[in-house]
Amino acid sequence: MPRLDTGPIVPPYAVLFVSVLAMSWGAPLVRMTEADPLAISFWRLAFAVVMIAFILGVSGEREGIRSLGRSDWIAAAWAGAFLAGHFAAWIASVQLTTVAASVALVSTAPVWVALLAIVMLGESLERRQWVGIGTAILGAIVIGWGDLGGGPDPLRGDFLAVVGAVFVAGYYVIGRKLRSRIGLWPYVAVVYGIAALVLFAGLLATGVPIIAGYGRTDWLVFFGLALGPMLIGHTGQNWALRYLPAVAVNLTVLGEPVGATLIAWGVPFIAEPPPIEAVLGGALILGGILLGMWR
Repeated sequence: MPRLDTGPIVPPYAVLFVSVLAMSWGAPLVRMTEADPLAISFWRLAFAVVMIAFILGVSGEREGIRSLGRSDWIAAAWAGAFLAGHFAAWIASVQLTTVAASVALVSTAPVWVALLAIVMLGESLERRQWVGIGTAILGAIVIGWGDLGGGPDPLRGDFLAVVGAVFVAGYYVIGRKLRSRIGLWPYVAVVYGIAALVLFAGLLATGVPIIAGYGRTDWLVFFGLALGPMLIGHTGQNWALRYLPAVAVNLTVLGEPVGATLIAWGVPFIAEPPPIEAVLGGALILGGILLGMWR
């Protein structure tokens, strides 16, 4: 399959900025529903796949899916499985601990991305980038430390957030490899679709209701997660993976704890005011992002 070598239409970092803003709404939206994490994860992806299918039909890029080789399908299947695991673990985490702690701990993903990218992609990091990652991770830890006592089961929630970080790291690294030669919409259609199928199988296996029992607010949350954090947020990240190293893309996600914490504070349904640790940690995260991405 030929490599896609056309340059970006817009600056990748501008797209990453918008995507992080969209992804910051993920945790606050999850807190607005009491649906099972598997159901939230499935419908988030299912609605997104429907939207992407429409885009594929309008853009005429469906041929990109037909041209995928066997190795591409295997890699995409792994990426989809990792994405499904990430959402299931992280959304459960949001329901068990505070928004600030959950998004802070899931933001340790760049550490795992860096290690996997070195082994799987041969990408090397400069000392400055390691310092930036370390600074941002320190900020995430500071935010999480200030909220460790919150939530119905904070210890389990914190553990699931870290598990979600490991899963999403695998998803980003595989995505970096595939996006170098596969168009954006065919790629996300396949990966999101596989992730939705994995979660659908999980719903059937666990007996969690698929349609019955959800109210208007639940469906609005499902659709909102698909349109904002998924279609704009994650898809924007996948678009940038074609032009930037996996570590650089994932490092920007460390801005999500700042946005999610502020949103959770301002939304009346949640009203979680950030402690001083969140303010200090947010400053460290932004500083680490600037340091790690500065050219």
